[in-house]
Amino acid sequence: MLESPDIVLGEPVEIQLYLASSSPRRKELLSLLSWEYNQLPVQVDETPLSGEEGAFYVKRISSCKVLSAINRAGVPGVIIAADTAVIDFDVNGGERILGKPPTSAEAAEMLRNLRGHTHQVITAVSLLNTESGTMLGDSCTTDVPMRSYRDDEIDDYVATGDPLDKAGAYAIQNASFHPVESLKGCYANVMGLPLCHLARSLLRLGIQPGVDVPQVCQAALKYNCPVYRGILSATDRDVQLI
Repeated sequence: MLESPDIVLGEPVEIQLYLASSSPRRKELLSLLSWEYNQLPVQVDETPLSGEEGAFYVKRISSCKVLSAINRAGVPGVIIAADTAVIDFDVNGGERILGKPPTSAEAAEMLRNLRGHTHQVITAVSLLNTESGTMLGDSCTTDVPMRSYRDDEIDDYVATGDPLDKAGAYAIQNASFHPVESLKGCYANVMGLPLCHLARSLLRLGIQPGVDVPQVCQAALKYNCPVYRGILSATDRDVQLI
């Protein structure tokens, strides 16, 4: 159990860490924590199952990613994988999972559909200790209120090509487009890797961070996070054995 909202700093990590992702944003976020790790890009089928809810979808894909990296990890260690989905809702509350738009036209359509209302971003994090076989799962959900940007702003942003490798066709950190009106949840989650959730999961595996996780995260993202204390005060029940 994390008894304090402040993570206790530890000695440098000795166990080998792997990041099962090719995402530059996840690499950027994980690098903030001063952990040495190897990157193991993986390819899995990310097609949602018929009727699959977003929360189950990201957990399934994240688990597939971490398991796909097992045979590529040389030295025994801990593999980290994550999957992020943008979940939009229709007027009846039905979910629609938004992936990466394959074309500029579909990116523009996604952005038009998202503007002016709130959607959710859910990230599932999976960890696997390759030596013991222990596998953990955690997840984070952030409500994301989009501003009412204009059609010409959408056109200019889509023309940059930035939306084409982003779920939901946007990057929250894009300074020129700045799509989000305001945020009261985990910013790093919307970027693709909720660092406090990752830290509490690693702590359950006996791996302590060598830095103050919320401090370095907020400083790098220039965001005053209102939720980190609640995340880091969570019990082991919030980090599930898979």
